[in-house]
Order: sequence, then C-alpha cells, then structure tokens
Amino acid sequence: MVGVDVAGTALAKAREKAADRGIDVEFVAGDAFALERLHRTFETALDSGLFHTFDSDERRRYASSLGSVIAPGGTLYLLCFADVGADIGPHPISQDDLRAAFDASTGWSGIEIEPERVHTRYHGDTGAPAWLATITRS
Repeated sequence: MVGVDVAGTALAKAREKAADRGIDVEFVAGDAFALERLHRTFETALDSGLFHTFDSDERRRYASSLGSVIAPGGTLYLLCFADVGADIGPHPISQDDLRAAFDASTGWSGIEIEPERVHTRYHGDTGAPAWLATITRS
C-alpha cells in the first residue's frame, strides 16, 4: 500500500493559493502536540477542523501545546463541529468540551463561543453546525 502525504499535499495547495493571491506567508508542517519545537511565538493562531479530531485527553495536550506558542494575551480562533442541531459532523464537540480543554491549567484565560457553520463536501450549501471559539492566552 502506498502512503499519501496528506500534510504535504495540503501545504502545496496552500502555498499555490497564497502565491496566486499575492500573499506572503510561510506554511510549515509540525506535530500539533509538540508545537514548542517550532521555537517561535505567535500573536494569533487559527484552528479550522483539527481540534474536533482529538479525544478528551488529546484535546488538553493540544491546548497546552498551543499555549506554548501563543504569546501571552494572544488569541486562538478555533472552528470545530458542534454537538447541536441537525446533520452534525463527525466528532462533535460541546461547549463544555472546549472550556475543559482551554482553561487556566492549560494556559488560557478566557473563551468566547459562538454558533457558526463549517462548510464541507458532505454538508451541502448550508454546512454543518459548528462552534467558533475565540480563546485568549494567559
């Protein structure tokens, strides 16, 4: 069986889109549970569809890992499948799940959660129920 380099393919597409749009950006692949290996900090980070793939223990590890690269006072914007409504996506997340992962013990000081929609190939024009969380680093 031949392996597929999903990250490599995604990065190549992202770089191509950025170049087509004249956007100067750097894309890198890394271990979501060991982001400190990047040896960098950021004011802002985006998670669009990764958080909901983890189980509860992994979610806390991921939150801690993100905390290692987000500057104090920085912001994480996180979009994940929600556990409410019709036609929910795989691995739906509750607001309590989000709050449990991104609390003071994992380096976070605040979270605001709003209902949103996430558009996928499988959910038609309206998308699936989602949460958009705005999370502040301690």
